[in-house]
Amino acid sequence: MLKNIPDVISPELMYVLMEMGHGDEIVIADGNFPAAGVAQRLVRCDGHGVPEILEAVLKFFPLDIYVENPAALMSVVSGDNVKPTIWEDYRRIIKTSGEKFSDFEFVERFAFYERAQDAYAVVATSEKALYANIILKKGVIK
Repeated sequence: MLKNIPDVISPELMYVLMEMGHGDEIVIADGNFPAAGVAQRLVRCDGHGVPEILEAVLKFFPLDIYVENPAALMSVVSGDNVKPTIWEDYRRIIKTSGEKFSDFEFVERFAFYERAQDAYAVVATSEKALYANIILKKGVIK
């Protein structure tokens, strides 16, 4: 056991976060996301939601300050009458983390899937909220 590590951070997730380099991306995916089908490296965080994983990850994970939007969300599909309230939770969590952040990049659904295939890892959660997937780009420690 280690001190001050959030319980939702498994040894496997900590290893992946430490192994990632500047510019690498990680997807924290909701329960509907085809994580196993797109992931190069799949980390299971069953029983947890995206907000708690996001908050825990940002205790260790620097966001990339050299890009305009180091966090990306899947855009709502045209005609889908959904307004994802979870996005405001993400905005609050990122701002509270102290990381430099202006706004999200919004990525079309199939483009999001393609980008996830290139991500360093995909974290599969049990999040039930729709459009709850988020991509984070890793920065550097200064």
